[in-house]
Amino acid sequence: MRLLSVLVFILYLLLCTYTAKGISRSRNKPIQQTPRKNYLIEECLNNSYTINSCNKVFCQPWQRCMGGTCSCKLPYQCPKNGTSVCSMEGKTFRTYCQLKSYECQRHNSKFRSRGNCELQDDFEVSLKPENVSERFIQVQMNSNKMFICGHQWSMNEANVICRHLHFPEGADRIKLDHPEDTWNSSECLKVTCRGTETSLAECSLVRTSRGRKKLAKVACHTTHQECSSREFRCVNRKCIPSDNTCDGVNDCGDLSDELCCKECRGESFHCSSQVCIPNKYLCNDEIDCLTGEDEAYQLCKERREETEEESMDAERRKIKTFLPQLHCGIPNRTITRRKRIIGGYSAGRDEFPWQVAIRGTEAQVNCGGIYIGGCWILTAAHCVRQSYVHAYRIWTGMLNTILKNSGMETFTLRRVIIHENYNSKTYENDIALLEMKSRDSGQPCSPPNTMAACVPWSPYMFTSGHRCKVSGWGRAEDYERQFTLKWGYVNLMSNCSEIYKERYFKGMECAGTYDGSVDSCRGDSGGPLVCFDSNNVAYVWGIVSWGENCGEEGHPGVYTKVADYFEWISRYTGKATISRFNV
Repeated sequence: MRLLSVLVFILYLLLCTYTAKGISRSRNKPIQQTPRKNYLIEECLNNSYTINSCNKVFCQPWQRCMGGTCSCKLPYQCPKNGTSVCSMEGKTFRTYCQLKSYECQRHNSKFRSRGNCELQDDFEVSLKPENVSERFIQVQMNSNKMFICGHQWSMNEANVICRHLHFPEGADRIKLDHPEDTWNSSECLKVTCRGTETSLAECSLVRTSRGRKKLAKVACHTTHQECSSREFRCVNRKCIPSDNTCDGVNDCGDLSDELCCKECRGESFHCSSQVCIPNKYLCNDEIDCLTGEDEAYQLCKERREETEEESMDAERRKIKTFLPQLHCGIPNRTITRRKRIIGGYSAGRDEFPWQVAIRGTEAQVNCGGIYIGGCWILTAAHCVRQSYVHAYRIWTGMLNTILKNSGMETFTLRRVIIHENYNSKTYENDIALLEMKSRDSGQPCSPPNTMAACVPWSPYMFTSGHRCKVSGWGRAEDYERQFTLKWGYVNLMSNCSEIYKERYFKGMECAGTYDGSVDSCRGDSGGPLVCFDSNNVAYVWGIVSWGENCGEEGHPGVYTKVADYFEWISRYTGKATISRFNV
């Protein structure tokens, strides 16, 4: 019996040892980590976009878009409406926009307060204590000194404070902490900034009870260093944690961490132009996404804007309402949802008010065109010849090429402008401008029953998969000539370099359907491919250029990408004619 008990005990020990070893092996087994998700678009990052890249964001009211970059306006180019303001140097400006324009060019005239300088108090910002990297922020307004609260403290506010103190790249990091006993106060300043300000005085500053809450601390960016594998290198050479990209917060200070995003993290909104914005920007009566989806009716129908605290951001937004805005791209009637331009459905009156017909030397319509405002028509270079300028006729308001309808008008041309780098063999730069003659000398053309299509300034406004409309008088699927204006839906495509290979160049855009059921065809050349933003405003995204057969599966139509030629177009028309948002 004793021997049996000993054997049982030995077996028990062996079992325990085996189990322990098993547990040990299990603990030493490598933990399978979830792969880190990459939110960034490498190809986009190579362009080094920042807050001053108008291919990605709107310029400030004191700037204008020039060659893809936001450049400083001169003070007199600002709207004259507004309240007078005072700068840190004690100079009074007529409006906030004029002060920011002056600062934009000289960088030494920051905002201090509203009103004339003679009536204003002192405003100073300092960091305490001086012997550490992360410091509390003290604000002195006349004789009152207060520290900044930790409530809602973020990199937006930190970057503004550091810029205010002449650290142009903004902040490195932020922190919350309890102050020294000698600095204790029952009140602190709650600060709310958009993140683009250069002076703390431009932000909302509200005195509030501190209680026992921590105060805000900041470390401003002073030196550049190599970024680690888990960090993102901003365009201004700051390093931020990779997990802080694409979250709607301007951690970099130059916004380069939010402009090339496949999707967005947390409480932020993804614009179709690959930009992440904070959710608080949604439905605030200011368009932040290039194509306005942050202010779309369906999104904002039940959303209410929060009460805005007093700051110069409200003044900035008011100034934007004073800037000139073109009325373009809005048809007089809703376009019904139908298919096919090849063998498709006829367009109704006022459905495509930007569509024009070009009659050439053969006394018949051989190409389409797009009215873009003033006396200007956009078309394909292969449709026209400069030597035939006196032979061409432009028909507006036309629905049928052989039956006249009310509202049709005809115009002669003053000149034909073909892109200087147009290649008739490859169809590179297949774009031309036609200037119509005005019937009243010195007056704009103002064709009746027309509406200009908006001209896109950024190649990121519409991307692959977006559904657009193409229209024209081109051939049907059996190549039979047709006389009524027809249209259909097509989708923008991103794989055309794979389909057409060496025949596909920069400045081209593909659109169609994968089964070839909708396509442009011979006779549609020069006509519009229009894409609509979230508020149903039409932009002429493409000009019908070329393709391989018509309506053939796997061979979508190729269009001239108009956004790539915004500067070329404006060189002749003037920016005021085609700049919808005073870009």
